[in-house]
Parts: sequence; structure tokens; C-alpha cells
Amino acid sequence: MRFHLPKGVARAGTLAVALALPLAFVTPAQADPDPTALARSVKAKPVVRHLEAFQRIADANGGTRASGTPGYDASRDYVAGKLRQAGYKVTIQPFEFPFFMQNSTATMQRISPDPRTYTPTPPDGSVVGEFATMTYSGAGDVTATVQNVDLQIPPPAQPGSTSGCEPADFAGFTPGNIALIQRGSCDFRVKAENAQAAGAAGVIIFNEGQEGRTATLQGTLGVPTVTIPVVGTGFEIGAELAATTSVVRLATDTESETRTTYNVIADSRSGNPGNVVMFGAHLDSVTAGPGINDNGTGSAGILETALLMAKLPTVNKLRFAWWGAEELNLIGSEYYVANLPAAERAKIKLYLNFDMIGSPNYAYKIYDGDDSDATGAPAGPPGSDEIEATFERFFDALRLPHGGTDFDGRSDYGPFIEAGIPSGGLFTGAEGVKTEEEAAKYGGTAGVAYDPCYHRACDTIDNVSTEALLVNTGAIVHSAVTYAYDRSLPGGTTARTDAGAPLQMRDVPYHGHNHQVSR
Repeated sequence: MRFHLPKGVARAGTLAVALALPLAFVTPAQADPDPTALARSVKAKPVVRHLEAFQRIADANGGTRASGTPGYDASRDYVAGKLRQAGYKVTIQPFEFPFFMQNSTATMQRISPDPRTYTPTPPDGSVVGEFATMTYSGAGDVTATVQNVDLQIPPPAQPGSTSGCEPADFAGFTPGNIALIQRGSCDFRVKAENAQAAGAAGVIIFNEGQEGRTATLQGTLGVPTVTIPVVGTGFEIGAELAATTSVVRLATDTESETRTTYNVIADSRSGNPGNVVMFGAHLDSVTAGPGINDNGTGSAGILETALLMAKLPTVNKLRFAWWGAEELNLIGSEYYVANLPAAERAKIKLYLNFDMIGSPNYAYKIYDGDDSDATGAPAGPPGSDEIEATFERFFDALRLPHGGTDFDGRSDYGPFIEAGIPSGGLFTGAEGVKTEEEAAKYGGTAGVAYDPCYHRACDTIDNVSTEALLVNTGAIVHSAVTYAYDRSLPGGTTARTDAGAPLQMRDVPYHGHNHQVSR
């Protein structure tokens, strides 16, 4: 069956009518509900209404729905309210996380010699300047002499500078100076904490200098332990500052502290509690914008699926999750998985993740559960290949093109894979650039990002392809009906029961959406 949408229906803000989504499904056992009838009830308008609600929430709360802000709490209440009205058992799971926000654009100026103002990277990350405030930098406005800390210029042939990695590197450091530190073998947090302990008024960390390590550093300190300004810059600027005694002004306006945020978990009233089929999407935006595509779309898609499935007497228990603090390194989903008792973890037979399913320059991407693309990460846990095939059948039935996307650890399936739980899901692209081949396959514009407003203030209701959103919501419903009545789930008993202790505030490799490095 070929799927048709009216021409010109590309953005949520332009949709005026509901669009039915007729799909072809595998016929279930005779006693089960007719999934085709449910599929025909999927319309774009109710999903878009959820996006409009998220936009109104952001507009009323400083333009953001980031975890730790009133905009996130209002988004949580909206989702939880809809689920309770539909009859779900709703759990609000609180957890602490390291909150960070830039309130205004930072300043870095060389006062002497040869005064110069360096180009900043603004809080919305819309451009990369000559320097960038590190995530979890403290706030302050300091003017001081820059002092070198164990630098290697020219840099070593291979990365490995130990600049600032040991307290001994700061022997003879003058308190009140700004520490100039080179990227290298230890985490930025370690360098900044050592500088702070030595009495530094601020820290400039510059890229190490080897090929591929010369550009402006966009880094994270991982946790809010540093109270002084910390910025990253490129190798050229660092080497220039190191070559002479410079006086520099650093000014950062940040909030960096521990806050509480929440996951929203909803369980169906029916279904075998020993066979849990789980769907997830992160609910938070970045602080820079309202996050309507990232990830209002995934949140709206699974919310509408939950509402459609609410009254069905399913064979397996359905669980829907909206994760907090994903944008700060998948903290909500990691917390959830790490704190599940082993016996409860083993009941989750599969996890499906939906993150950015309405990108305006979209491609239909299915997580590569069997590693047939032989790109990046290996195959997911056993059963992930079956999940990928389920989504492929959906797109094939609509005669829509589709492709694979790597399990690269950038979204909330990561903790589930680590726990041995079969996983899969859908994605329409983020800051990556659409190729000529993809433009021929999916339409759209080659040479342009799948989402040009990724992590920016312009990720609004007008930054969504309603066509992609509708198709992918249909795919979510397809998978929900399929696995709600599947007597032989892909997960079986493969989930590990030893996957980790409760999540603590710790320094972890940064694999969240904003690609900041930690060392």
C-alpha cells in the first residue's frame, strides 16, 4: 500500500487538518484487537496538539523546557496528567543531577599586550567562536595575568600532555592569576579543580595542537565542582597567550549546581507484569530553546501511542517513559536502569527509543540492531535484530524508503543496551548533513542539516516535519500493537541482572547530544 500525504504538508505549524494513517499490519491471533482499526485512528492533529502544548509551556517559561527549570516541570505535569486521565499507573521518579545554564554570552578579552576581543560561542551554540564556556564552569568576571601551567609547545607528536593534571604542576603558581592549561591526558574537571585549589581566578584550556586537536574546545567539566570561570579555546590562541605575559579578562554568567528533576513512568493496567514492553523518549530540551523537535516529537509520539493503547486488554504489560536530563548525558535513563532491582530489570523484554522523529529535513532512520551496516557500534543485545526488522516491515508496507542508524550511544537506549535489554527505535537526524543520495531517497535538501535548528532557540513548532512525525508515530503504534500481543517477545530472558549500582554523580564519557568532550 502506498502512503500519500498532501503536498506542502511539511511543518507542524502549517497543518490545518487531521491526517489518517492507514497501515498494513501482520494479522494477530483471532482473539486479539484488530490493529488495523487502531492504526486508522492515528491522526496528526492530536500529536501536533501535544507539540503545541510543549511550545506554550516553553513560551511561558523563558523559552526552555530544560530539566531543572519550571518549563520542564510543567512538561512533566502535562504528560502525567494526560496519562492519569487515560487510566495509567503513573510514577514520578525524582533524581538529582548537575544542572548548568549560561545566562548570557561570555567575554574573553586580552587587555595587554595588543588588546583583542575574542569571538564568543553564544549560549545557544548557533556558531562556534574563538572560545567557549565549558559546561559546569563557575561564574565570575576577572581580569588577571595569564600564567602557563606545564605546557608543551610545540605539542607532543601524540596526544598526552599532562598539563594541569597533577597538583604539583601548580608549584609556584601565583594565586589570583588565570591558569593557562593545555588539553591532554586527564579530564578537564581535574585540570580546573587543581587550578582552583591553587588559587586561580579563572582557567583557559586550549586544544593540544595535533592534527584534529586544534579547534575551539567545547568541553564539559562533568559535575558542578568548580566556581571560577573556565573556558576552552583553540591551539593557536593558547600558543599565542603562552608566548608572552598577557593580562586577560574572563567573564562568565552561569548557573552550575545540583538540582532535582524527574522521570515520568506510566504502566498499563493490563498485561503480564513479567513481560514488559517499554517505550521511551526524553522530555527535556536544552536550555537554549524549547526543544520541539528535540525531543517534543518523540515525547508526543509515545504519548499519543499510550493514549490510543490505554483501553486495550494487552497480553504484555506496556510501559512508557519520559526521561529527564537526557541533554546532560542520559542521566534520567541511566538513573532508572541502575536503580531497578535485578528481578524488575529482567522483566523488561525490550526497549524502544524515539528521539527526534520529526526533523524538518528528515531521513527515516531505524536503529541498526543487527549491525548489518557494519558502522560504529556492534549489534545490540540478541533480539535487537528482530526489533529492527519489525520497523523495516512497517516502512516496507508503506513503500517508504528507510535506512539504518548506528547505536552510537547518543540517546536513552544506551543504558538499556548496557543492561543486555534488546533495543531499537527511530530517528530522523540531528546536526548531520543530508547527502545527495539521501535527498534523492527521502526528498529534502542535500548539503543541509537534517535539523538546522538542532539545540538552538529556533527549535520551535515551526521546526517540525508533520509528514515525518505522522509516519513515525504510526510506526510507534505499529510496534506497540505488535509487541502488546506478541507471545514470543524478542527479549526472552536475555536481560542482564548485574548491570550496575545506583547512579552517582560521576565523571563519565560524554555521549549526550551536545558532543562536548570531557578531556
